[in-house]
Amino acid sequence: MIKRIAVALVLLVLIIAMWFLSVLLPIAGVFDTLEPKLAKSCRALDIAPGTEDVAIDHKTNLVFVSATNRRAAGGKTGDGIFVFDLGNPELVTRASPIEMTNFHPHGISIWHGENGETRLFAVNHSSRDNDFVEIFSVGAKGMLTHLESITFAAMHAPNDVIAVGPRQFYIANDRGYETGLLSSLEQYFALPFASIAYFDGNEGQYIKKGLSFAAGINQSPDGKTIYVSELTKRQVSVFDRDIATGALDNRRRFKVNLAPDNIDVDQSGKIWVAGQARLFEYMKHAGDQNAVAPSHVATLNPQDGTVEDVFVALDGEINASSVGAVHNKTLVVGAIFDGHVMVCPLP
Repeated sequence: MIKRIAVALVLLVLIIAMWFLSVLLPIAGVFDTLEPKLAKSCRALDIAPGTEDVAIDHKTNLVFVSATNRRAAGGKTGDGIFVFDLGNPELVTRASPIEMTNFHPHGISIWHGENGETRLFAVNHSSRDNDFVEIFSVGAKGMLTHLESITFAAMHAPNDVIAVGPRQFYIANDRGYETGLLSSLEQYFALPFASIAYFDGNEGQYIKKGLSFAAGINQSPDGKTIYVSELTKRQVSVFDRDIATGALDNRRRFKVNLAPDNIDVDQSGKIWVAGQARLFEYMKHAGDQNAVAPSHVATLNPQDGTVEDVFVALDGEINASSVGAVHNKTLVVGAIFDGHVMVCPLP
């Protein structure tokens, strides 16, 4: 009996070691070689702590930045959505209403109506147990007027949102379990417990399950394709969207050379993914704001899956990138903890 137990323990150790070498280390980017790219040509623009997501209104040249201070303890009254014009980036203004003191935004999305109306959708972690999607009307100079708050049971771990109608949207739930042992196992073993939920204007429900840490979501310019980043799989999953029902059907998956977070789709339909080049360095940075964590933005061709590095920062120009959004040959890079964005002229 003792011999059998010993053999079983040895096998278990070997399995864990093989998993560590073949799965975790590649996902963490340990074996990747990175070369700096574009970062030295960019300018840093101070916003507010935690510039996690960026959405650019291609009709007005306005850049909206979702900022939440993830290092702050207690009340985080400085959180909100900020706006600046790419033509005059020196002037940064708080766009979200100052009276929304319990507003801690995460992913954001812009929607344009046929009548010229513009709305901004934002994931709001108002407390540990309550998450909402806030819908705003976008006014002059990007100022936001709050319209309504939406929540439903299938919105349980929302990270990002993509608006597809005046009050219709998809949510990326990055995890199936938010706390406890199952949460740790899910993240470290890349278990497929994350999901996509859809709100059709009246009710919300799960629309796709079986994803691994769904950190970002976006759509093609024609609205017929949905892209979802799976951070712990280092891949972007592509779904055909039924515009009438909201249903999503698997089309294909593209591997990328980083742990992808938010997704931006430019006016030509090209996909821009930002995320963590080296997860262990990101984890160190999460615990120590003085530790440097590389930032990485790449493009993904949705036709053939070709991936090309565009922005790589290794010297702390911006740490732990989470988004790269593009408009008219300008790239704006945001980060999970840092209080600035990088504004970069593209070649």
